[in-house]
Amino acid sequence: MKINEFTSIITPRVLLVPYSAHHVPTYHEWMQDLEIQKATASEPLTLEEEYSMQRSWRTDNDKLTFIVCTHDEERSNGNTHAITAGKQDAPQHMIGDVNLFLYDDEDDEEDQDEESPKRVIGELEIMIARKDSQGRGLAQETLRAFMSYIQSHLDSILAEFSGGKGVELRYLRVKIDKDNVRSLKLFERLGFDRVSAEPNYFGEVELRTPFIGGQFRDVKAKIGLDGFGKTVGYEILGSKSS
Repeated sequence: MKINEFTSIITPRVLLVPYSAHHVPTYHEWMQDLEIQKATASEPLTLEEEYSMQRSWRTDNDKLTFIVCTHDEERSNGNTHAITAGKQDAPQHMIGDVNLFLYDDEDDEEDQDEESPKRVIGELEIMIARKDSQGRGLAQETLRAFMSYIQSHLDSILAEFSGGKGVELRYLRVKIDKDNVRSLKLFERLGFDRVSAEPNYFGEVELRTPFIGGQFRDVKAKIGLDGFGKTVGYEILGSKSS
């Protein structure tokens, strides 16, 4: 998506920045790891294919992606107005990524009348690739900031997805391997509920949280979302956010 092209999000311990070309070599290196390939159900790509994928994700209207970096105030030198590409998000600070994928609701035609807004489903994915950054609560902090951003910018996100047509978000979901206990517990702590007690045919457990009254109510009740994470500009190659 283009909505976050010049946007970064700062929390006490993580920095989210738009997935850009200078991130690709590190991301490509992560994706050679067999454990990560299994966890993300991904096939390894060549470096050139990875660059092509990054360019595609920047313009695809159904994918919202941020690279996750570690953050501390000392490294920012007190500058909380804008993040400079290649500095605060240099390879040594990158630890993973977080994504939102949007899909048309397959049950929409059966349940909705013609005058009702078309319904959309969002699917979250998060990867903390750096092993020394796992198990420290950074995934939860990332998701909290990401979902706060989605909630506060949802109208613009859905407008880009639909080309300006009226659509509404029904719920967010995640699909997690049944053996990935850490991730299952993470999303349950966030306020997501299992759809079924049993995994699906592919061994995945689906969890959902509804979007009701303009907010992710269950997540808000569990951990709080409103205003978490400071949105600031992202400067890259002479371009600058407004």
